[in-house]
Amino acid sequence: MALELTYLGHSGFLLSDGKHALAIDPFLTGNPLAKQKPGDIRCQSIALSHGHEDHVGDSVEIAKANKATVFANHEITLYFEEKGCATSGGNPGGKIATPFGWIAFTHAFHSSSHGGRYMGNPCGLVVRMGGVTVYHAGDTGLFGDMKMYGELYKPDIACLPVGDRYTMGGELASKAAEWIAPKVAIPIHYATFPVLAKDASAFQPKGVEVKVMAPGERWSFR
Repeated sequence: MALELTYLGHSGFLLSDGKHALAIDPFLTGNPLAKQKPGDIRCQSIALSHGHEDHVGDSVEIAKANKATVFANHEITLYFEEKGCATSGGNPGGKIATPFGWIAFTHAFHSSSHGGRYMGNPCGLVVRMGGVTVYHAGDTGLFGDMKMYGELYKPDIACLPVGDRYTMGGELASKAAEWIAPKVAIPIHYATFPVLAKDASAFQPKGVEVKVMAPGERWSFR
């Protein structure tokens, strides 16, 4: 079984098993590194880690254009329902069955708002698609339960923020990757803006393969 990942830049991905497609945190408009535009995204589902503008991004436009279901925490789904989008809500600890597999929400240590509106607790996402398990940590600092998530979900791929200041930097993200122990770790949430780390060179976990993806790049995991 296989999963194709397209890196949308910043923290965004498009996951596809050949039949289903899921966009995660599709921040394109206003993202200086993005190669795709909202109209380029074709998906049946969208998953959001939290409510900040650089993660919600173009989700309303993409959801309406594709008639896609938005998976997110309760407060975010209320916001999208007001915009006329189909939603499926959850919170940390739960698992949601989907046409492609399932999504589970984890804790993340960050904040979450959108245009001054409270958007509930920030989350990480665990996605099962195409026989592959992906842990997208969202925006978070390092916390000990990441080791437990590795033991519980045994992710094949972990997408971890390394930009520092607002999330883990490379050194702490390296420790997270070692705790989670995925087959492959992908650094995210860096270089987009001057305040973030300009590259992922400090992300050097021991015993974990690192895959640095350029915005717009596609990669198949088998």
